[in-house]
Amino acid sequence: MNFDYMQAIRDRHSVRKYLPDPIPEAMAAALNEEIARCNAVSGLSMQLITEEEDAFKGFLANYGLLSGVKNYIALVGPKGPKVDELCGYYGERIVLLAQSLGLNTCWVAGTFSRRKCGAVVENGQKLVCVIAIGRGKTNGVQSRSKPFSAVCKAEGEMPEWFRAGVECALLAPTAINQQAFKFELIGSRAVLAKAGVGPCANIDLGIVKLHFELGAGKENFAWA
Repeated sequence: MNFDYMQAIRDRHSVRKYLPDPIPEAMAAALNEEIARCNAVSGLSMQLITEEEDAFKGFLANYGLLSGVKNYIALVGPKGPKVDELCGYYGERIVLLAQSLGLNTCWVAGTFSRRKCGAVVENGQKLVCVIAIGRGKTNGVQSRSKPFSAVCKAEGEMPEWFRAGVECALLAPTAINQQAFKFELIGSRAVLAKAGVGPCANIDLGIVKLHFELGAGKENFAWA
């Protein structure tokens, strides 16, 4: 990422109500370029869907308090045990880029119509979830966070990079803001990331692992 990702992390809040403005062509091009890069590295098939609102009409969208959504990123990947985590990790990369471009986003796992989703899902692939994207009616508000000590563990003195990584992870979006993840420092450089429980737990794990890497610096540690 070649933008100020830490500023994007601080500025990003979930937004559920959107203006009818289309995504400008230059922004859509930047998003598609990053999506292509992420797909090439991860093996995913993420797709930017624009000017399509059928997936967000009806009871499910109303239940999720979503309105005005007609642009979204479909997170699609090969079926398997790692696909949810990969979608969380690389989907959040797109979220942070979108924030840096002046767009708003919201992770959506259940309150949209999978049947009406405009994504291409091939045999052997899975539509994991989508990310609503566009210009929000507001910029959202900061969600409450768990105490720092509730989501991490370290024996002995805690390195500053570990602390920075956890603090960054606490700013990440998680399903119903449950923040059920845990980070444990093993020895001086190994970090174990643990998912919580629930249908979105591994998506959340991918999201918070990206945030931890950005806050801690990948050069300072290795995943256990």
